[in-house]
Amino acid sequence: MKFTLSWLKEHLDTNADAATVAEALTRVGLEVEGVEDPGARLADFRIARVLAAAPHPQADKLQVLSVDTGDGQPLQVVCGAPNARAGLVGVLGLPGATVLANGMVLKVSAIRGVESNGMMCSTRELELGDDHEGIIELPADAPVGTRYADYAGLDDPVFDVAITPNRQDCMGVRGIARDLAAAGLGTLRPLEQVYRCGIDPVAGEGDGPAVRTDDVEGCPAFYGQEVRGVSNGAAPEWMTRRLRAVGQKPISALVDITNFVMLDLGRPLHVYDKAKLKGGLVARKARDGEQVLALNGKTYALTPAMTVIADEAQVHDIGGIMGGEDSGVSETTTDIVIECAYFDPQHIARTGQALGLTSDARQRFERGVDPAFLETGLAIATRLVLDHCGGTASGITRSGEPPLGRHEVAYDPALAERLAGVTIAGDRQRAILESLGFTVTDGTPWTVAAPSWRRDIDGAPDIVEEVVRIEGLDAVPSVALPRADGVARPTASPEQLIERRLRRPAAARGPNEAVAWGFLSPPEAGASGGGEGTLENPISSDLAVMRPSLLPGLLSAVARNAARGAGSLRVCGGAMASGVRATGKPAAPRGGMQDGDIWISNDAYD
Repeated sequence: MKFTLSWLKEHLDTNADAATVAEALTRVGLEVEGVEDPGARLADFRIARVLAAAPHPQADKLQVLSVDTGDGQPLQVVCGAPNARAGLVGVLGLPGATVLANGMVLKVSAIRGVESNGMMCSTRELELGDDHEGIIELPADAPVGTRYADYAGLDDPVFDVAITPNRQDCMGVRGIARDLAAAGLGTLRPLEQVYRCGIDPVAGEGDGPAVRTDDVEGCPAFYGQEVRGVSNGAAPEWMTRRLRAVGQKPISALVDITNFVMLDLGRPLHVYDKAKLKGGLVARKARDGEQVLALNGKTYALTPAMTVIADEAQVHDIGGIMGGEDSGVSETTTDIVIECAYFDPQHIARTGQALGLTSDARQRFERGVDPAFLETGLAIATRLVLDHCGGTASGITRSGEPPLGRHEVAYDPALAERLAGVTIAGDRQRAILESLGFTVTDGTPWTVAAPSWRRDIDGAPDIVEEVVRIEGLDAVPSVALPRADGVARPTASPEQLIERRLRRPAAARGPNEAVAWGFLSPPEAGASGGGEGTLENPISSDLAVMRPSLLPGLLSAVARNAARGAGSLRVCGGAMASGVRATGKPAAPRGGMQDGDIWISNDAYD
């Protein structure tokens, strides 16, 4: 899960810097894999003004520019951009800078006999967009000499946080902000303050779109709203900047809005071009022989175990995993249907595994998104579309019921000390739980109700974990395990002791232990008496059968080493990995092999 510091601060009212945030994330159990400063990659790119532009004496399509970099000494730069002209303010890469798009290191060089001291850059060359028709044009009052990263706000630290499968609530920026607020790093802003466009459902005009769910197991709830008369241009700059900072490629306003809501709130959505649909949309089981061309350009064969979204003619969506190419929005889209559905985590996991298909949506749905957030998630997406794409909203169609049952746990506050060894006052525990969205009811013991976004809470030990991690995992004392008085008794079994005694003489005679895969290819297994059945989920086609014998693995090790020029090979494996023969007697004594030995060598013992 990636996000920028400024993005986090949209939800978290705090003055903490990147280092403080990273330390707090680690303290509450969210592993920080890295913090990147994107501005460092653009450190050698400055805002510069073109003072003069003259034709290159040896090339018709090149110009020789005199460029002001703010230090009082103009630089000469050769440029081939068609929009290069006197008075233009752009971005200059100085000698020593690395062009992000191709890794080229700039240096002072002669271009067609004319010295050039850098390069005026396009958006694509700085990996800030796809425009390569000309160099970047900045406002005339842009401060010449300033680092471009500082001017453009590209110095925003990017956090990369590893989210464990049980923390589905932290697959959105808001969930991470909630944890940090509970840990005392700041205050969680109300969602209404974050989304100034509003979070209440849009009543709209007329009936809602024709959507329904016929697969209440795979898709218990399917909400939809139509927006007519949209203009699908570029998303606002603040949105594309955030998406690009976390590795998402901006596509169009409609697509970017759904991606933004998914990353910001952990709520995947999908948008259909209504003009490409034939009839209403239904969530149902796939039928034998059905296929779908997904947005990644690949065609997938579906099975009746998979949940899909289809119209009267075809499948348009692998439910909760990836949309279809045939109903995707484009720059010509005018009417859309916004899908906001709840998909069962187990169904999503099995479908994704069967198809070998992963996506940002799958990562969230198979962990379990907030079932109580369909209404608000659809409202936010619709309002963003209306604000940035225009149009008129319809009414809302709600089909099915999301699983909203509250999970309650009986909890004794004293359990925190018994399980974790940390003494935390009852009032402090209550405050922590309530800041995380739990509801605490007094009694002996307490009754703690988990919020709708925490489906991982199962029992009292889970409550202890929440309290302790917010209090700080570093508060858990390090305590040695108790040790009985007197001399410790041996822990090795008789079989282990035999193995140790025989491993040494085997190693002294020169053999090398071979630990081979427990799996083989079907031909190898068949040659050694096996191969009747294959594994359901093999690592690869060459490792699809359980080995019936140790021999193929040992022979493979010998062949592999011989092919690499090894002249003397002595390997043993399995029962002989410790020098033990299948008979349990000492292995390969000097003088030759004995019945039952599992020993491979291409070198004489003598």
